[in-house]
Amino acid sequence: MGANDARRTVTGIDRRGGLSVQSRLLIMLLLVSLLSAAVVGAVGYVSGRESLRAEVVDKLTAMRELRTGEITALLGEVQREAALASNNASARDASTALNAGWDALQNRPLSGEQDATLSSYYSGTFLPRLEGVTGDDYADRAFVPTSTAGRNAQYLFTRQDGAADRPATDPGDGSAYSAAYLQADDYFSDLVRTVGYTDVVVTDLSGDVVYTAAGGVDLGSNLDDGPFRESRLAQGYRDVVAANSVDTIVTTDIEEWTPALGFPVMWVVSAIGDDDGITGAMALQVPIQWINDVTTGYEQWQQQGFGATGETYLAGSDRLMRSTSRRLVEDRDGYAAAVIADGTSSDTAERITEAGGSVLLQPVRGTAVDEAIAGRTGTAVSTEYIGGESITAYAPLDIDGLDWVIVARMDASEAFEPVTDFTRTLLLSTLGLALLVSILSLLLSQSFTRPVRRLALAVRSVADGDYSTRVPARGTDEFADLARSFNDMAGDLEVRQELIDHQRTENDRLLRSIMPQSLIEKYREGEETLAERHDDVAVVFAELLGFDEYSRSLDGQAETLALNELMRGFDEAAVRCGVESVRTLRGGYLASSGLTVPRVDNARRAVEFALGMRESVQRFNARTGASLDVRAGVDTGAVTSGVVARASLAYDLWGDAVSLASRLRRSGEEPGVFLTDAVRTRIEGLFDLEDAGTVHVDGRETPVWRVS
Repeated sequence: MGANDARRTVTGIDRRGGLSVQSRLLIMLLLVSLLSAAVVGAVGYVSGRESLRAEVVDKLTAMRELRTGEITALLGEVQREAALASNNASARDASTALNAGWDALQNRPLSGEQDATLSSYYSGTFLPRLEGVTGDDYADRAFVPTSTAGRNAQYLFTRQDGAADRPATDPGDGSAYSAAYLQADDYFSDLVRTVGYTDVVVTDLSGDVVYTAAGGVDLGSNLDDGPFRESRLAQGYRDVVAANSVDTIVTTDIEEWTPALGFPVMWVVSAIGDDDGITGAMALQVPIQWINDVTTGYEQWQQQGFGATGETYLAGSDRLMRSTSRRLVEDRDGYAAAVIADGTSSDTAERITEAGGSVLLQPVRGTAVDEAIAGRTGTAVSTEYIGGESITAYAPLDIDGLDWVIVARMDASEAFEPVTDFTRTLLLSTLGLALLVSILSLLLSQSFTRPVRRLALAVRSVADGDYSTRVPARGTDEFADLARSFNDMAGDLEVRQELIDHQRTENDRLLRSIMPQSLIEKYREGEETLAERHDDVAVVFAELLGFDEYSRSLDGQAETLALNELMRGFDEAAVRCGVESVRTLRGGYLASSGLTVPRVDNARRAVEFALGMRESVQRFNARTGASLDVRAGVDTGAVTSGVVARASLAYDLWGDAVSLASRLRRSGEEPGVFLTDAVRTRIEGLFDLEDAGTVHVDGRETPVWRVS
């Protein structure tokens, strides 16, 4: 067999120009096995994915309907309790007495001392707490009622603790209003203590808040023209009064309630009166926790079949949540990172984590919410607020006064995890099958051609320059003798080539470490003068400040590691900015732009590099706690580069630009990036500059500029 025949055998091409029998057998077995595995896998993947999706959709739909019924039942029960609590003799008597007492207070102005006490409560207690929570500023008397009766009511009954579950204290003023307030408190505060409402608010027909169980700053205000006139409570009161019917019940959407320090609240407002007419309105403040308990299933997600990521949540037409997020409850830090990555602002995420709730804060988006707000019920695979795709079941909520939607979701990655595992197993099985088929076909077809093929491949490898190639030399036949002779020859060639390559690599490495390629070529050609002049080059001469003090606490190895880290950062900044590193010292760094590669913007690159050095040092400081900085001088002009000796090669730059950059570097103690006038004129408008004085050069004062 000749050399060409051997090559045809190795490459799988026979003498007639077609595939060899060995190659045909290998291809046939591989195609059959891989095609069978692919068909089975595709069918299994599609059917498994659809089956899992249908199962998850059914589960989410069931949970959506269950939560819808529970929320509807909860709010329906609150509405019935509001109707019962407001349409009885106790409520009517309390409302009538409060209204009469209120009218009497209108003719009883506060004394100067009493008014000062009320103002002191706001400026010293309530407003600091409110501003600390919301971050907003308020006028000292922003919530002081304008009416005489309102100010009297706040002076008598507004209390600092805001505890609605404790009875009011008799102020001892002997007024009819105080007597009516205490009598009403016996009835209304019982709703807080026994049922669990967070507050009960009673108004007259003029919009005056004549009673609150919590004694908050809403007491005494007017819902028509007072500070809370734009609130949902005010709108609910107006709707009830406008209907003028004891059967009217209004449920409001959740709002951030200022008297509760911005905490989210919702109201169920009912008229007080009888068939002869109404005397006022009563508003029950519904705890948001009730909504969260129902929506989250009392945080029993795993036990209720939601897996590791499933949940239900409520949203309003403004696309803000009306219930809390599961991820926030289980992993507050992970929640913030996830919603920020999905587009929620970092300020909003911070407010959510600080408040410990996502109600009225977390924006939601995606197909599920959009479709539900449009009034449609269905399921979808959509992007959710927490990031990534989710399987969702969505629907609008049919509750009077509330434009809410409900979404049940689960991460698609969790839902389809069994399919992913199956796909992974299928791929591994297919690869294993392909490997097994390849091995069997090779064993069957190569029994007699193996020695020749190995030797032919080895010859080609050596011809291509791979002298490490060896062939097995087992047995005592002629092939074994030939293999041993080949191995001896290849080993000898490998040793010689390694010696040559090592010497060439070492020479090139040393030359590249001290001079640019253009001077390397001159050096190899034997030229005596190894120098080049460059007319337009920007030079950066930087000094590392504070390293000596920092290194005193380090041993030699740690000091070297720290210095290497800093210099690597400088080198990376140089590459990023297109700047050439010239010389590195223990505390300094010399670099240029436009030296080996001419650049029209070399001054800008040099300044960006100097700023990049400071940023690199600041990152080092942040990681190590050091207090290092950089003072860099930048000038532009003509320089000369070259090798200053033959026996001991040293590459350097010199010239006026280098000298002036060095002078700027050493002209003071303050860190920063300092520029000459020549650099300033080239970068003006690109950076913010400030006058940094002058430096004395050649008998004259040269202006210096600092990048601010």
